[in-house]
Amino acid sequence: MRALTWTPRPLTRLLLANGVSLLGTRVAAIALPWFVLVSTGSAARTGLVAACELTPYVISKALNGPLVDRVGARRVSVTADLLSAVAAGLVPLLHAAGLLSFPLLLVLAALLGTVRGPGDLAKYVMVPELAERAGQPLERASGLVSVAERLSQGTLGPAVGGLLVTFCGPMLAVLVNAGSFVVVALVVAFGLPHGSGAPTLPTAPAEPDREEQEPGYWRRFGEGLAFLRSDRLLFALTAMVTATNLLDAAFTSVLLPVWVERSGHNASVLGLLFAASGFAAVGGSLIATAIAHKLPRRLVFFLAFLFAGAPRFIALALGLPLPVIVVVFVCNGFSAGFINPILGAIDYERIPRHMLGRVGAIGDALGWAGIPLGGILAGFAVGAAGLVPALLIGGIAYALVTNLTGLRPEWRAMDRKPEVTDEVSVAEVEAVPSLN
Repeated sequence: MRALTWTPRPLTRLLLANGVSLLGTRVAAIALPWFVLVSTGSAARTGLVAACELTPYVISKALNGPLVDRVGARRVSVTADLLSAVAAGLVPLLHAAGLLSFPLLLVLAALLGTVRGPGDLAKYVMVPELAERAGQPLERASGLVSVAERLSQGTLGPAVGGLLVTFCGPMLAVLVNAGSFVVVALVVAFGLPHGSGAPTLPTAPAEPDREEQEPGYWRRFGEGLAFLRSDRLLFALTAMVTATNLLDAAFTSVLLPVWVERSGHNASVLGLLFAASGFAAVGGSLIATAIAHKLPRRLVFFLAFLFAGAPRFIALALGLPLPVIVVVFVCNGFSAGFINPILGAIDYERIPRHMLGRVGAIGDALGWAGIPLGGILAGFAVGAAGLVPALLIGGIAYALVTNLTGLRPEWRAMDRKPEVTDEVSVAEVEAVPSLN
């Protein structure tokens, strides 16, 4: 009898590699702040380490879109992962040698965020190409990306990180993160088909006077910005995601912890609510992966936001019993699992392949822009008006942003799958003045 073997497809390999990368990153996100906290006892320094990695990550991801498009996603991914392995590996090595000062740790954290940004972007850019090779709908491919992200960052990552830090120490956990980057670099370098992740050029014929010189960096960046601004649906989605990310950050970083503490609960309740939402989100993403391409996008999208957003704020403001709150969080997570597969499929369909890096990077950076403000605004709101009014304001704002905006005409394009051609896209951005 022949032995049964499983050979993963290239898309599966990329998704597994991305999951391993995100898992290692999540482990380090727990280990490094914990190391600083137990070493210095300073909450301010702990927060500073996280900020020093996150801020360069967002900026680098936004600015490296033109580089990914020009050099090729595969090459950028491998290079970024190897540099990330070096940056992460230096932390435990310098600590073991007694050379790791706090300023040096901040520098390494910033370096890690800087090189990790383009690596994550490059893997995102390769998804539609590998989905086409596998004959998979874009909703399914995007759903699988969402499942990998939620498993790595929302469920397995915190658990693995907590166990490693508890039983092996934070420095070994950071070393595991460095090793994960090496594994991912090898998978992307040698596990994907030849020619995949290469630079994608527009199919429109170049003008004679433009054949000798390729557009410069800022020209490419300007083209990406102009394309995002010209596509009304993509621009509306980006604005909505920016607002909802701000409100989500306000809820998770300030409003929910304050509610847990003032309700007489302990940190275990906070973990319970996050776990309930996280596991339900994985389940929702799995179902969306299987059936989302058969469903009406706009209806599913706004129904998902209806249950994923405002009910959490309102339930806490009303002081409902804890079992009811848990049910609300389960519904929240399950509904949220349907959102990212739709968002990803729309991006992959509407953005020309040769511009996916720069447009996706700019949209992602804008979507993250509100996250740092969420906690600050929530803190001011609780201090000025109290917890319950702040929760009600947040819930009402979430409902308005995610539902009333859906009445605008551009959202009707969600249910249409446009035949995006590079010729049209190039024509649309030719009028952008050069930024060189």
